[in-house]
Amino acid sequence: MRYVTNLPYETKEEEHVTIPMSDGVRLSAHIWRPTSSDQEPVPAVLEYIPYRKRDLTAVRDSVHHPYLAGHGYACVRVDLRGTGDSEGVLRDEYLEREQADAEEILAWLAEQHWCDGGTGMMGISWGAFAALQVAARRPPSLKAIAIASFTDDRHADDMHYMGGALLSDNLAEAGTMFAYGTCPPDPAVVGDRWRGMWHERLENTEPWVLEWLRHQRRDDYWRHASVCEDYTSVRCPVLASSGWADGYSNAVTRLLGNLDVPRKGLIGPWSHKFPHLGEPGPAIGYLQELVRWWDHWLKGVDNGVMDGPMLLAWMQDSVPPSTSYEERPGRWVGEPHWPSPHIRPETHPLTRHTIGPAQDATAVPSEGGAAMTVRSPLSVGQFAGKWASYNAPPDLPYDQREEDGGSLVFDSEPLTEPVEILGSPSVELDLSVSEPVALVAARLSDVSPDGAATRVSYGILNLTRRDSTESPEPLEPGRRYRATIPLNGVAQAFPAGHRIRLSLSTSYWPLAWPAPKPALLSVHEHSSTLTLPVRPVDEPDEVASSPFGEPEGTPPLAMTQVTPPEERWDVKRDLIDYRSELDIVKDRGTVRFEDIGLEAGRRAHERYTAVADDFTSAGGETTWTMRFRRDAWDVRVVTSTRLTCDETDFFVDATLDAYEADRRVFSRTWNETVPRDLL
Repeated sequence: MRYVTNLPYETKEEEHVTIPMSDGVRLSAHIWRPTSSDQEPVPAVLEYIPYRKRDLTAVRDSVHHPYLAGHGYACVRVDLRGTGDSEGVLRDEYLEREQADAEEILAWLAEQHWCDGGTGMMGISWGAFAALQVAARRPPSLKAIAIASFTDDRHADDMHYMGGALLSDNLAEAGTMFAYGTCPPDPAVVGDRWRGMWHERLENTEPWVLEWLRHQRRDDYWRHASVCEDYTSVRCPVLASSGWADGYSNAVTRLLGNLDVPRKGLIGPWSHKFPHLGEPGPAIGYLQELVRWWDHWLKGVDNGVMDGPMLLAWMQDSVPPSTSYEERPGRWVGEPHWPSPHIRPETHPLTRHTIGPAQDATAVPSEGGAAMTVRSPLSVGQFAGKWASYNAPPDLPYDQREEDGGSLVFDSEPLTEPVEILGSPSVELDLSVSEPVALVAARLSDVSPDGAATRVSYGILNLTRRDSTESPEPLEPGRRYRATIPLNGVAQAFPAGHRIRLSLSTSYWPLAWPAPKPALLSVHEHSSTLTLPVRPVDEPDEVASSPFGEPEGTPPLAMTQVTPPEERWDVKRDLIDYRSELDIVKDRGTVRFEDIGLEAGRRAHERYTAVADDFTSAGGETTWTMRFRRDAWDVRVVTSTRLTCDETDFFVDATLDAYEADRRVFSRTWNETVPRDLL
């Protein structure tokens, strides 16, 4: 990244500004704005997240907020209620209170003497969720949003559930927020009130995984703040981006296809990162694009920002399987709108271990054909990587040959010419199963001539939700059903000489929670199909080879690494008791923020275990330690959440311990049972 100090506007910084809410709670904001805005008001851009602006996101924030401020914007980073230095308690994600707070923040910003009355919202992940959800509420000052790595559908396409199956990231994210939501504010900001504010959080927090498990169907809990329920509610322009290695690779094209406002889409090879920090690379000059976006929609500058393709996507070249990549080779392709006129669906019948020649996508598959069967061992999925790659530690899927031995595998013939796909593949199965509850995981892989298999995309379906996630129904063993499994969107080039592989399994642990019992899946050939969204190789890309500048930002905040980080991703198998384990450590070490004299440390440890093919032995545990220290002030929060099951119930065992120095000042334990609902 190129760090820039010579910007068009001289800026000033206000590290702690309180914004009053209508119920008396005051939220903490960090504001960067042009010095001249006292006399010449500018638009305000809000980022609104729970991840602690004063310390844990301070370095990241220092790269992009001063950069945008230096281009003529008041950039405002607010800690959500109950996080960082804001008052109150954070009780769950995306609640009505959170969104009402955001509307009040925007109204407050629009009234400031340094704001010209117009606002925008930006962010990644939670910040992007917040911006999209608030846009659907149409606050009067909000003129545009720019969002990265998000979803418009909280049940079908988030870290909680996929195809009605429970994801292990549901537990992992609950552990993250259990830790962040119970940390104290900084006494240097809030003064002697810090301890009372901290204990209010400690006493009023419970593990969010409990609430998320109580809603295993798509219900009003998930419909709330899911913009897909009414796309017409969004009336402002939207710049939407994500990455193919991210769990949120699908929502960009859904917004492009369903919104009727000015919109642009951008999908790179990245994991869960802003595009200017994109890993795997290439990262791009995203902040320059944001300046153009805000200049047009907040300042009315006619700069051609809406010219060119509606969607820019990174067409990924073939690569060997690896758990991490520094760069993904490929090229940018552009589509004039979405759905694209350039994409044609090609449907391939599944015959005995073979993906057949393409047929008319509208043709009705012939019924009949022999049944192919599989009952996957619980070990299938250990090399799946994370639902969303965070690139720390390396968390992409490894060689799929490790998984294919327990799967039903269909290969194409070696390709005689290159094939490129852009969009969401899908699998339609004519199937039967031996149990009333079962899932199917479908994986699409690029198989090189030496046999190495790189996963390109995947999808999961809880077959009890094959027709409805609102009203699931148990399966009748032996009865034939039709079920469609959508795979995650992707842009991928398959070279000549490679094969395209579809693999089907009845387990994908620990990425997805297994069914109560192992099930035998029967798939009927000829009447089961794979559909690929093919983009002709000779189709014009409609975009320059390098449409973006190099990444830019302002110099990051000074930070010293006091103790080293630790990253670990271990797959273990014990051949005596047949216990398998995925052990993940993400320890950032201790860092010192030199400007405020604060040391902070955070360590996350995830462990997922199972024994042999006992599907009720699956268990996951996430433990976090958060520590903050300055002079005599030394506080620590340790949280642990364990999720286990039997055939009928989930069991949640959690602990929360808080310390001042080495003295424990708060402790609470939870032991809860949540019934399984056809899951």
